[in-house]
Amino acid sequence: MTTQNIIFIIVFVLSFALFFYSCRNLIKYMLVAKKKDDRFSGFGERISRVLKIVFGQSKLLREPVAGIIHFIIFWGFVIFLFAVLEAIVQGFYTPFSLEFLGPIYTLITAVTDVIGILVIISILIALFRRFVIKIPRLQSDSSSQVDAVVILLLILFIVVSMYGQNAAAIAMSGLQENEVKPISTALSNIFFGSNLSSSTSYFVFWWIHILLIFTFLNYLPYSKHLHVLASVPNVYFANLDSIRNTLKPIDLEDESIEFYGAADIEHFSWKQILDGYSCTECGRCDSVCPANTVGKTLSPRNILINIRKRAGDKAPLLVDGKTEGEQFEKTLVHDYIEDKVLWQCTTCMACMEECPVMIEHLDSIVDMRRDLVLTESVFPSNLNNVFKSIETNFTPWAFNQADRADWAEGLGIKTMAEDKNGEILFWVGCAGSFDDRYKKVSQALAKLMQKANIDLRILGTEEKCNGDTARRLGNEYLAQMMMQENVETLNNYGVKKIVTACPHCYHSLKNEYKQYGGNYVVLHHTQLIDEIMKDGRITLQDNVEKEKLTYHDSCYLGRYNDIYESPRESLKKVKSFNYVEMPRNKSLGFCCGAGGGRMFLEDEEGGKINNERAKEALDTGADNIASACPFCMTMLSDGVKHFEKEDKIKVKDIAEIVLENSN
Repeated sequence: MTTQNIIFIIVFVLSFALFFYSCRNLIKYMLVAKKKDDRFSGFGERISRVLKIVFGQSKLLREPVAGIIHFIIFWGFVIFLFAVLEAIVQGFYTPFSLEFLGPIYTLITAVTDVIGILVIISILIALFRRFVIKIPRLQSDSSSQVDAVVILLLILFIVVSMYGQNAAAIAMSGLQENEVKPISTALSNIFFGSNLSSSTSYFVFWWIHILLIFTFLNYLPYSKHLHVLASVPNVYFANLDSIRNTLKPIDLEDESIEFYGAADIEHFSWKQILDGYSCTECGRCDSVCPANTVGKTLSPRNILINIRKRAGDKAPLLVDGKTEGEQFEKTLVHDYIEDKVLWQCTTCMACMEECPVMIEHLDSIVDMRRDLVLTESVFPSNLNNVFKSIETNFTPWAFNQADRADWAEGLGIKTMAEDKNGEILFWVGCAGSFDDRYKKVSQALAKLMQKANIDLRILGTEEKCNGDTARRLGNEYLAQMMMQENVETLNNYGVKKIVTACPHCYHSLKNEYKQYGGNYVVLHHTQLIDEIMKDGRITLQDNVEKEKLTYHDSCYLGRYNDIYESPRESLKKVKSFNYVEMPRNKSLGFCCGAGGGRMFLEDEEGGKINNERAKEALDTGADNIASACPFCMTMLSDGVKHFEKEDKIKVKDIAEIVLENSN
């Protein structure tokens, strides 16, 4: 064993001891979280998602330029692991080589040598985009910028030192059997020639390469690039598709429960703290956040950054058993995250859709809202009336429950109490029952079903608010009360199949009512309309195309439930229109601004989200805007009025459009 081997072993042991110490602390900090969260089922589905999202980089590639850059750097890093492994083993035993792999070694060396150039180019482009072009979403505080530079330069110099090491080795002793390194061979001829008589250059580059790798390894746990370590487990432990985008309930009957929601990091689950560790600070969430886009303070990125900061400040104290001091006079909510940003969220899920590492921003935001509502009773004053109205009138608006079925007068629709043997239950929803504009949609849908010979029923005055508004606003107690009472009513009637024209009702009934024993086949009305049109039960007039029409994706229909095509297929069959898309559509669609209870909150800062979306719709030149949600219809109509276009532009629901053009 040489002196170099002994020095290397010491450096190796110290480096990995420090690395594992840092990782051990991070894991201990995660475990201060008290909220239970079982994420260990569905092994096959989780592995499949890791392969697609982490190794396939599917989410990053939604933005092609940045995605390709990251794809090259990521896969370069993965492929470099062979060279790193070889270099590390050489530290213990200098003559070691992976050459014994034969043809596989040929492939490894050739690919590694070529991809190194691509990685260097990608890093230079990444630096150019961040500091010269100054891509908006990449602009953050100075520490984050320094962090980005350090990581990018470390990777750059690791690759450069690898080429230096390879070039010097080739000059010193030529290529090994089965070794193919075209770039390194060219560099060797340029910089070293064939007369290198000393191995000094090789060992200098080898040590630079190794030390840079160990520096990179130990820098990760203390930088925003911790995501290099945290992203794979975070993607693996993300919610399964079977519970996609559903909020987890609080067990309000558990007398041992110590807190409602989350005021600080120990109230979160280990996964929510892992989300904070996994944030890459790439800004993709901010770039698509509707509130952030129109100038509000809300930054999904900053919420995750502050969760990570708070964990770093308080978790070590909790691990050491401390219970008092300056840090215990602060909380995550209020001191790290302002109350107002939590109320600016529309829960549109655009941030989660774009996040390349599957961070679940909304779980944390709603948990903090729950704390404000249930524990502190600190929330915007106008929500008092909303909560009171849901509790007493079973609707967010101050309407009389006795009037809930008035919209159906003259249509000959039976209630479940009159006859429960219908084919399908029409869940009308609060807007469809009370809002003058959306009552017309309820009537249009009912007429379409009658035309299609569907024997429908309604609950009438037995139907209550689905609970979505209360739940997203953090009032879990009120939400559960509505949900449990509705489930009891539905189950008493033996309801199996439901259709609704409200995406919020649809999402709750289909996905979240299961938490309380409500298992139903639930259709959104756009799915039902598409189905009866395909079956020929509804036929359309053979009109000549006259006007342009565009469609707005509801967040709770699209991103929450992946329903994009059925509304479009129905609209494209209506020959009265030329169909045009807005630039932001489908999973990239822009929120109307009403979700997450924002329908009942005032805009106190920044612009209006609905005006931003209405302008995008108007810019298509469309004469008609189609929607499939009561909230979206209201917000888009208000946006059209803001631009004084209400006399020229019509906002209609898909049910109305199909009915008007049906035979």
